[in-house]
Amino acid sequence: MAFVEPEMILEQFDVRRAVSTSKAPAAIGPYSQAIQAGEFLYVSGQIPVDPATGEIPDYISQQARRSLENLKAIVEAGGYTLADVVKTTVFAADIANFAEINNVYAEYFPGDAPARSFVAVKDLPKGVGVEIEAVAWRKK
Repeated sequence: MAFVEPEMILEQFDVRRAVSTSKAPAAIGPYSQAIQAGEFLYVSGQIPVDPATGEIPDYISQQARRSLENLKAIVEAGGYTLADVVKTTVFAADIANFAEINNVYAEYFPGDAPARSFVAVKDLPKGVGVEIEAVAWRKK
């Protein structure tokens, strides 16, 4: 077994950088689209705003898909894939939309899906019906 300098080991975990992409909506406040910290990528909640047009879809299934597409774009901009996502939180403005959101979500996370919380909230930014955040991990 080769000797590895302690500084080299610490350098792996001493990475903190903002990740952003034009393929997802720009942050609308004092936050980053995502932060990579060591081997983890923390993706801010993504609402269903089309980054090219600023439009918000009318139907909750379309909103879920747009939120997940935005999330996917940020995950990929950080050098990860959706298969690297280990935890998500879904915020819904109406718990009655659980099944419809869940059906779309299952398309993006087939097989061994990440751990997830699904929370009903009173309001979401811009009056949307869903917001999704994630944490990805990949051994470097």
